[in-house]
Amino acid sequence: MTANFPPQHWDEQVRRDWLSLVRLALREDWGTRGDVTTDCLVPEDAVGQTAVVSRMPSVVAGLAGISALLEEAGTDTRWDFSVADGDCVDAGTEIGRWQGSARQMLFLERILLNFLGHLSGIATMTRRFVDAVGSAPVKVYDTRKTTPGWRRLEKYAVRCGGGENHRGGLDAAVLIKDNHLAFGGAAEHGKFSLSRAVRLAREHLASLHDSDPHAPTIVEIEVDTWEQFEEVLPALPDIILLDNMPLEMLRRAAARRNETAPGITLEASGGVTLENVRAIAETGVDRVSIGAITHATTWCDFGLDWILK
Repeated sequence: MTANFPPQHWDEQVRRDWLSLVRLALREDWGTRGDVTTDCLVPEDAVGQTAVVSRMPSVVAGLAGISALLEEAGTDTRWDFSVADGDCVDAGTEIGRWQGSARQMLFLERILLNFLGHLSGIATMTRRFVDAVGSAPVKVYDTRKTTPGWRRLEKYAVRCGGGENHRGGLDAAVLIKDNHLAFGGAAEHGKFSLSRAVRLAREHLASLHDSDPHAPTIVEIEVDTWEQFEEVLPALPDIILLDNMPLEMLRRAAARRNETAPGITLEASGGVTLENVRAIAETGVDRVSIGAITHATTWCDFGLDWILK
C-alpha cells in the first residue's frame, strides 16, 4: 500500500502560516492601546520568571513556534524548553520556563496559551485514536476539515499526536466524491460511471505531468454502496474511500480487494469514533480518516505560574 501523502513537518510554510496568525492575534488582542491593565499595575522595568504548566494530561504541540512568536512580538524574553512537540505529559507537568520582562509576558500570555492549547488539543485527540487502534495495522489520517488558515499547523499537530496526513489541499491529489459524480449526471454533461471518472482523472494527471514533474499522482474515489465498490474495483484507483459502510461491508470489501486488486489502498471514513475505531481497524482496511481530530477537539489547558522568590 504505497498511496501516501506528504507528511506535514514544521517547515518554512508552516512557520509563515504561524507568523501570519500571530500577527492577527497580536492585532486583535492589543488593539490600539495595548494591555492597559498591565500598564497600570506592573512597573515597566519589572522582571520575573514563570513556569508554563499543563493542567491536564496532554500531547504537546506548538512549541516549535514559540521562538518565532516571541520574536514577532518584539520581546526579549527567553523561553527554556522542558519538553518537545509530540511529548505526552501528565497534569502538573512544566512544559517550559519563561523569563524576562513581566509586562511582556503578561502582554503575550493569552496568545501563547491559545496557540498551545488549540494545537495540543488536536495532538491529544489524535493520540487517543492512535491508541484506540492499538496493534491493528491501520493508520489514522486527518481530513481537510480544518480551521481556515490553520490547516498546515493543525496537520502538523496531527503528526505530533502520531497520526498521518491526508492531502493538504485540492491540488495535492484527485479525490472523486459523490458530488463530482452527481454533477456529472446532469443531462448536458452525460452520466459518469465510476470507472470513467477514474480514467479521466488518470488522463488529467498525466497531462499535468507533461509540464510539471511534481504534479500529483494519486487518484482516490469515494464509494458508499457495495455496488459502487464492485464497479470501481477493476478501474484500479490508488485509494478507495469506503464512506459510512457498516463493519460487515468493510470486511467484505477488504476480502474482495485482497483477492482481486491487492495494490489498492482501502480507507474507511464517516462516523468514526473512539468507541468504534478499533472494530473498523480490524476489518482489514488500511487506514481510517477522521475529521473530528481537527474540527471537534477540546483544547488542552495550560497555565502560567509565577516563580516567586
